[in-house]
Amino acid sequence: MAKKSVIARNEKRIKLVEKYAVIRAELLKAGDYEALRKLPRDSSATRVRNRCVLTGRGRGVYAKYGLCRHMFRKFALEGKLPGVKKASW
Repeated sequence: MAKKSVIARNEKRIKLVEKYAVIRAELLKAGDYEALRKLPRDSSATRVRNRCVLTGRGRGVYAKYGLCRHMFRKFALEGKLPGVKKASW
């Protein structure tokens, strides 16, 4: 389980990205890099991290499912992910 502060920081970044998305797009289109530099750093979409919705783990996250590899495997073996089954050959 990730620290609550790390998860909260990522949530804050997500809100900032949504807030400044329109302004950032207009500035990029106009080529005004000086004004872009004055925006908050965390308003850039590249600063948002994909995290597991259950544990908050930041690595090994399958974006399609929003789960880390541990939780993905657990739910797949329990049959809780439709269309996913263990490979056997």
